[in-house]
Amino acid sequence: MELKAEKRELFGKKTGALRRSGFVPAELYGHGIKNVHLSVALKDFQAVYKTAGGNTVVNLSFETKPRPVMIHDVHMDYVNNAVLSVDFHEVKMDEKITAGVPLKFVNESPAVKDLKGVLIKAMDEIEVEAFPQNMPSEIIVDLAVLKNLGDSVYIKDLSVSADYKYAVDPNTVVVTASEPEEEEIETVEVTPESVIVETEEKKAERENNKQENSNEA
Repeated sequence: MELKAEKRELFGKKTGALRRSGFVPAELYGHGIKNVHLSVALKDFQAVYKTAGGNTVVNLSFETKPRPVMIHDVHMDYVNNAVLSVDFHEVKMDEKITAGVPLKFVNESPAVKDLKGVLIKAMDEIEVEAFPQNMPSEIIVDLAVLKNLGDSVYIKDLSVSADYKYAVDPNTVVVTASEPEEEEIETVEVTPESVIVETEEKKAERENNKQENSNEA
């Protein structure tokens, strides 16, 4: 997957003109390399980002040979749903990296469907260590194994591969089929006898108060 870029000479408030012309300011950095100011066509970037996400290697082309990068961060204006800037991280194909890989939850939990359980997702992505070219695009989580209330899927239950490993404690919970929350409502039974008793008690209390007031006078 390739993305063309150009060196950028506009900075600060001047980047507004860059965005209006259909380009996005970008930064390229990485371990042992000099930071480079770039710009990329918004339309091209959106197409690449939709497919690659933040954990797939992209060949970023500018000036000379393409550089292998990963889309590290995308700064958004969420009011206008506009891309403000992009950070690219150059990687070395012979060095392992750690990146967040999104989890994809598939199938339906019998505990949720049949026992009215509540699905509680403890995470939506997981840290994975791998060579850049072996980094998975997603990790599948099968909810069908959650058959009883209280069942959980742990990191150690996820699929394994020789190409990557999880950089998280294997006993970490990913998702749980929890028991449904029930509101406890205290009910008080009212009977004619209890009403009579309460009325007599109130009457006696009033008489006592009157007696005390007359004694004080």
